[in-house]
Amino acid sequence: MLFFILCSDKPNHGELRASTRPAHLAHIQPLADQGRLIVAGPIPSQPSPDPSVPVEGSLIIAEFDSLGDAEEWAKNDPYALAGLFSDVQIRPYRKALP
Repeated sequence: MLFFILCSDKPNHGELRASTRPAHLAHIQPLADQGRLIVAGPIPSQPSPDPSVPVEGSLIIAEFDSLGDAEEWAKNDPYALAGLFSDVQIRPYRKALP
């Protein structure tokens, strides 16, 4: 089953995000290696391809066996463990296209 994990950063936590990013990416990599990751990436504060634009959160869409498994995975994300997020929403997702 697919789930989306939508995370909102706490204000002014850009340095924490940057310092925790390598561990966060390492946490996501097994999902990619297993073919379970649909998409993952940061949510910029404004429309721009410029990577220096501040980030306000993250979106991950991936396959998990259950909502509980998605919640457990999200709870152990290094960003979450470091206290980066003010809010995390986890919901089922149904891919329609493409």
